[in-house]
Amino acid sequence: MIEYERHVLSNGLTVLLHHDPTTPLAVVNILYKVGARDEDESKTGFAHLFEHLMFGGSVNIPEFDTPLQSAGGENNAFTSNDITNYYDVLPLQNLETALWLESDRMLSLAFTPKSLEVQRNVVIEEFKQRYLNQPYGDVWLNLRPLVYKVHPYKWATIGKEISHIENATMDDVRSFFDQYYHPGNAILCVAGNIDNRETLQLIEKWFGSIPGKEPSMKVYPKEPVQEEFRSINLSREVPSHAFYYAFRMVDRKHKDYFTCDVLSDILGQDKSARLYLRLKKELQITSEINSYITGSIDDGLLIISGKLNEGRTFEELDHALWKLLEELKQESIPEKELQKVLAKIRTSKAFQEQGTLNRAMNLCYYEMLGDANEINHESDHYKAIHSDDIRRVSNDLFRKENCSLLTVTPSGNA
Repeated sequence: MIEYERHVLSNGLTVLLHHDPTTPLAVVNILYKVGARDEDESKTGFAHLFEHLMFGGSVNIPEFDTPLQSAGGENNAFTSNDITNYYDVLPLQNLETALWLESDRMLSLAFTPKSLEVQRNVVIEEFKQRYLNQPYGDVWLNLRPLVYKVHPYKWATIGKEISHIENATMDDVRSFFDQYYHPGNAILCVAGNIDNRETLQLIEKWFGSIPGKEPSMKVYPKEPVQEEFRSINLSREVPSHAFYYAFRMVDRKHKDYFTCDVLSDILGQDKSARLYLRLKKELQITSEINSYITGSIDDGLLIISGKLNEGRTFEELDHALWKLLEELKQESIPEKELQKVLAKIRTSKAFQEQGTLNRAMNLCYYEMLGDANEINHESDHYKAIHSDDIRRVSNDLFRKENCSLLTVTPSGNA
């Protein structure tokens, strides 16, 4: 059981306090309810750009990292299509330094031409290196718009195209910041061997005077039901033929979300999973293959991806894969196999919860979903899954008309 206190400041900031007496460190984690799905389709990549801009200094502090490092701390951040998350880890006695820094950039981020230009160039370079000049790097830039036609998941976190960041104006950036980076759109968790009352007073000291705004209540367009199989082939300078089967699945709050997660592990968690045993080990069609879910808040994806062995064809793969998926739809999974997968999931979750930072991030995430206490019921959702659920969800997911396939062919072999 992960215990915590929940408070809401007068300006709308949600505060979670988690007492962990096992660590000499303190964690300050701030989740902003903004991701790539909140962007204008003609101005994408802004959430990711802000992941960088937030380290560029505030009106009062030239750069974020130096004071934190002087206090023995470290920090990082990540952006997804749904959220942006910042975290600081430092000695408990220096906790106030992190609260000061985080509150200052929430209140008065420095919007200077120099900072914008520096971070703009960093993001553009990252776009080129990770997505355009790397083997298989542009897969998701092409797979997302193949799957999603209406929902803003149709572009990647990095953005739809480089020009959107190249052409971002100071007014564009300020407007995006004002809309999403404020107390009403944020969740703060402080974890460690803290005194909850004293910590709340410090939070009130540093965050309480920041003007409040109404939280973002954006409504995202519902992606229509997919009614036909979609496919695309990319010819690229890559070493091997690669494939990405994307199956539309339920949203993060749906009761079948956890069943989809288990199903992806049954298929591709490790070397004892069905895809590996059948397609790699037995039939030797693939050199690598795995399965996973995107974990999206709105309707997500179950992905089956991998690479072909030399001399094998996409047709061979397709025939063998659909045959394997049909077995999941027709036959009940043996109880022993299901329990083995569930045990691995429980072990993985338990290991994650050993870390104070992971607990802080997960508390914020579940609070964002609607109830931080759901962190304590996650294992119950997995325990409740039966073989009938696996078969039922398999029949929902693994239909040809619910599938989008992207293949990558080495140049000259198209």
